[in-house]
Amino acid sequence: MDARFLGIDELVDAPQVAVVVDVMRAFTVAAWAFARGAEKIVLAESLDEALALKARHPDWVALKDGPPAPGFDAVNSPGRLRAVGLGGRTVVQKTTAGTVGALAVKEASLVLCAGFVVAEATARLLRTRAPDSVTFVVTGEGGRADEDLACAQYIARRATEGGTDAAEFLRRAADSRAAAELAQGVRQGVHPDDIALCLELDRFSFAMVAALEDALMVVRPCAAPSPGEGAPS
Repeated sequence: MDARFLGIDELVDAPQVAVVVDVMRAFTVAAWAFARGAEKIVLAESLDEALALKARHPDWVALKDGPPAPGFDAVNSPGRLRAVGLGGRTVVQKTTAGTVGALAVKEASLVLCAGFVVAEATARLLRTRAPDSVTFVVTGEGGRADEDLACAQYIARRATEGGTDAAEFLRRAADSRAAAELAQGVRQGVHPDDIALCLELDRFSFAMVAALEDALMVVRPCAAPSPGEGAPS
């Protein structure tokens, strides 16, 4: 499997297979939303679109980066979201990096949204599909966010080498600029447990697949293949 690691602005053509990585915090939050019972997540192009979708569907849960804001029900924090019941609900998510990255590759034949919490499930799905090439979209800091790059490199390695140890990749993420900003309160809408939750390896057993549905980019959980299926020899 040929792996490419690109920032959002470096994307030129739609890849066949894309893994969009946002560890801190969009796709950790997305995974928690599914764990709390959400049926699907709609990725909004803008805050205005998120509010418009919420207006048309009052029962949907609108979520954004930063502090709480009128019209939005939740913020982009796994620590805050883990206490919210979302059984059967649709979540509308708009963030500054993760959702932008997924929308940038919406024409790909397969789009996976990932963080450390779903790393092994994502790698197993890649092993099962066995694509010749995968583009990993490193969403943070113009493609330079080390927490996202570390996670992307770990998933790429796990997709081809089953014995890869996560320790060094998690250390890089823990030492990243994003982790420091969360710890220092530079980013708003933060819960004290956010960093630890974002670094919780393989907390969930599902992958997250995004696809166009009626012109909306929709993320749904996907049960990962059994551990032996598609495993590297």
